[in-house]
Formats: sequence, C-alpha cells, structure tokens
Amino acid sequence: MSRAKKQAAALTEALEAQGAQVLEVPFIEIRAPRSYKALNESLRLISEYEWLILTSVNGVEALFERLEKLNLPKSALAHLRIAAIGPATKAAVEKRGLRVEVTPKEYVAESVVEALAAKVKGKRVLLCRAKVARDVIPRELRRAGAYLDVVEAYETVIPQSSRVKLRAVLRDPRKRPHAITFTSSSTVKNYVTLLGIRSGKSKLVAGVLNASIGPVTSDTLRHYQLSVDLQAQEYTIPGLTTALIERAKLGVPSVLQARPKK
Repeated sequence: MSRAKKQAAALTEALEAQGAQVLEVPFIEIRAPRSYKALNESLRLISEYEWLILTSVNGVEALFERLEKLNLPKSALAHLRIAAIGPATKAAVEKRGLRVEVTPKEYVAESVVEALAAKVKGKRVLLCRAKVARDVIPRELRRAGAYLDVVEAYETVIPQSSRVKLRAVLRDPRKRPHAITFTSSSTVKNYVTLLGIRSGKSKLVAGVLNASIGPVTSDTLRHYQLSVDLQAQEYTIPGLTTALIERAKLGVPSVLQARPKK
C-alpha cells in the first residue's frame, strides 16, 4: 500500500476486517527536504498571504512542525483562506483548529484549479507541497492571475530496503499477493524502479491486480503498461477500500499495500 505507516492503518484495518491478508511494503519514504529555508521565510511572512493550499496530510504535518520550530502560533494562519485537496487533508487541518474553506469535488490537482481559479485572481497564494509534484496547480493558478509561491514541505525517496522484500514476495507462490494498491503516481514509478522492470509485461508482475486510488495514478500505471484492474470511485483511502472490498467479493483475498516509509 502507498501510505505512511500511520496513514496506512485505516486501509489495512478495513481490509483485514473483511478477511483480507495485508502485507505492507514501503514504496515511498518521506523525508524532510534538504532545506526549510523557503518554507521558513514564507511562514515568517505569512501575514502577506491570503490563500494557503495544502495537497497532503504530510504537507499539513510539516507546516505545523515548522510553525512550532519558528515559535509562531497557529493563530498566525487564522486570516488565511485554506484549500485542502481532499477530506484527509481537510481533517488534518481542522484537527489543528483551522477552517478549510475549499475542498474540490474530486481530489486531484485539476479539481483544485477548477475550484480556486475564480477566487485567487490578484491574490497572494502559498502552496505547500512535496519537493517533486505535478505543476498543474501553480501553472494554472498563475494563469488565472494568482501571485503564487511554491514551498517544499517534504520530499519522497525510494526506500531501497524494500527492493529485496518486494521481489521475494512476488516470487514466492505462498506470499504472492492477488492485488497491489497504488495511492499516488510516485508509488507506481517507485514500484517499477524497485523491481527493475521496463514495463508491466514482465513475468514478475503477471497476474497481480493493480488497485488505483484515482485517475492520475491510473494514467501512470498505463504509462508503464501496467493494468488498471480497479479504481476508486472516490479518490480517497476509504474509496479505495470500498473498491477492494467489492472486488474481494469476486475473490481477492490478499493485498500488498505499497505504503510510504517514515
């Protein structure tokens, strides 16, 4: 599965409650960026921003950790209009006492743009995200007239320790999963890299179902010629859980969860 360990718990528990055997193998490791300079500077000048966009729970956690390190109160963000990409990110913000004004209908970058384009013209906007991410939001919101700054809150890397474990699991008939979950494009890319395969036509992955959290992840699977055997209707962990449970009724008893490592 493709979440950090504590974030993977909900999916693992929900699937195990339905009788699935779940094996967690990290495809992503979440680390602090090499420098917090840009994020620190933006937080010290936070009063100049009008909008804050957060695209993951990891970004929320990193943001509030930096606030604490800088001895800035949470109230420093109270004036901001906040957009969160999905319900988990929204919940992480609201848990800290702040209100989220915008959550798009679909939890992808394109929907964030659609929800905000008419609201941010002429506004100062701060986008807090991973070091490597799609440029849809900054590109399109700048075109819409926003004065947008992008800051790195964390970065993702490939956990090399998973290479041997992943290959061993796929080669062992007793442990080989019926399905693998993918919760981001990065998990797909890292999966291919960890296995050292050129495409989904490799015998190593033949016959294993691929479960995608949403259309962007599905497109990445197809890019690597990997099948998209099921996709969540709601692009969230609960949505992916539902899709897997429905598919399990047809006979998918074991799942490999390619979660990130923290």
